[in-house]
Amino acid sequence: MQQKTEHLSNQLGAGISRRHFLMGATAMGLAAPALSLSGRAMAATAKKGGRLRLGCTGGATSDTLDPALILDIYMNQVSFGQLRNCLTEIAADGSLSAELAESWEPSPDAKVWTLKLRKGVEFHNGKSLTAQDVIASLNHHRGKDTKSAAKDIVKPIVDMKADGDGVVVVTLAEGNADFAYLLSDARLGICPATPEGGIDWKSGIGTGGYVLESFDPGLRTVTKRNPNYWKEGRAHFDEVETLFIADVVARTNALRSGEIDAMNKVDLKTVGLLKRAPGVVVFAGESSQHVSLPMHANTAPFDNNDVRLALKYAIDREKWLSAIMKGYGKIANDFPIGPANRYYATADEIPQRTYDLEKAKFHLKKAGHNSLEVQLHVAETAFAGATDGAQLYQEEARAAGINIEVVREPEDGYWSNVWLKKPWCASFWAGRPTEDWMFTQVYSAGASWNESMWDNERFNKLLVSARSELDETKRRDMYVEMQRILHDEGSTVIPLFGSYVQAVSDKIQLPEVIGNNLEFDGGKCAERWSFA
Repeated sequence: MQQKTEHLSNQLGAGISRRHFLMGATAMGLAAPALSLSGRAMAATAKKGGRLRLGCTGGATSDTLDPALILDIYMNQVSFGQLRNCLTEIAADGSLSAELAESWEPSPDAKVWTLKLRKGVEFHNGKSLTAQDVIASLNHHRGKDTKSAAKDIVKPIVDMKADGDGVVVVTLAEGNADFAYLLSDARLGICPATPEGGIDWKSGIGTGGYVLESFDPGLRTVTKRNPNYWKEGRAHFDEVETLFIADVVARTNALRSGEIDAMNKVDLKTVGLLKRAPGVVVFAGESSQHVSLPMHANTAPFDNNDVRLALKYAIDREKWLSAIMKGYGKIANDFPIGPANRYYATADEIPQRTYDLEKAKFHLKKAGHNSLEVQLHVAETAFAGATDGAQLYQEEARAAGINIEVVREPEDGYWSNVWLKKPWCASFWAGRPTEDWMFTQVYSAGASWNESMWDNERFNKLLVSARSELDETKRRDMYVEMQRILHDEGSTVIPLFGSYVQAVSDKIQLPEVIGNNLEFDGGKCAERWSFA
């Protein structure tokens, strides 16, 4: 064990990232306390008080406090960022840190995980956190009838048991070196257990930094600071008001006039003007967030891979980056793993696909088409510039004989009524800390969030093998092959990795390091920010 620790410490000293360092530690079976690497906290001088007003996209009248049904940033911010905590947490620097689980210890084969819970944590109603709350909260996402978006994350769990009130032992169907990362998912917030074995999610009671005051789905949520919050130096605001403001112009005007203190999804067409506005600070977070245009692989004409390839060659990624993203991002290559990921396939391993009308025509003809008529469903809640991007794509593809009809959908309810339902639509994904997480949740056969309805036998086999493989070289080879399969056969056009471009009032004191795995400081702005 000492030799393993020394080896990893040498890696850290040699420049390996903290996140990759901890990945290696987890794979080797080292407990988190032995290798504690926390993200930077808010300065000790952070002021208490005031009401933080957030202008968010992604709300809907169908929103619910059920953590299993979080679909977008609005409820992510309310449930994950304010009301509840998870067992683990992705720190601002991208490393894995302890949250409600004080430590975790995998068995040598990574099939059995022992989670030691933090002592002294109370729910908003004064009830102490116990192992039963954790078991019931994870079970809430399990079972064949669950509608949870996190069911694929907890699907490998075959058994959970409490070892007293403070320890949970989780047994998986197969080894998973990344399991501790999965427990940080926003939908896995811990709620109090009920006597019947379920959880109380309707009250909004959690262990988070803020207590629910009012909840109006699709409109407004108000929370107040939890006076007994267990995290020292976090949750500085007296109140947080989270507002659903779908229209980017309305959000921008609200920020400039002082009606809100922060907004997400800045309009990239006018970002230059906003940066010059008095009292406003614009900042961009580099991330593995990516634009995706998923096609249902089980629906004609997208069930033909040559049609999919034609559409991949018919998009001008460079033009999208400059015209739609205004340079706030990077070119992607039709797979969702980005440069920040550990096993990212480089351009040497998988050459970058470019805009090529001749290849688009070739694959269209190979599919038996001289021309193609398809509909692309979009809304700005998918990603800022989605409508303009679709219209640009329409122009780019026309010369190849591909006629794309851009169908503008309502912002409200887009994720409930369009995504996963229309055969081709606009979407986006926050980057996942591990390759397995991204692939399992979005690309594995039968996954609830498999937005492209894709099913590839070789890919599915590699997914299982790579998950438990502890040899780094072999594991990398498998993940690179999986990225190649998606590049060559996947049914999703992934043109760009986009930065999170957000804006705040200059009255907000931001921490030195901003978390980029989710908008609003990794979803934790209510915890980490304060008024200056």
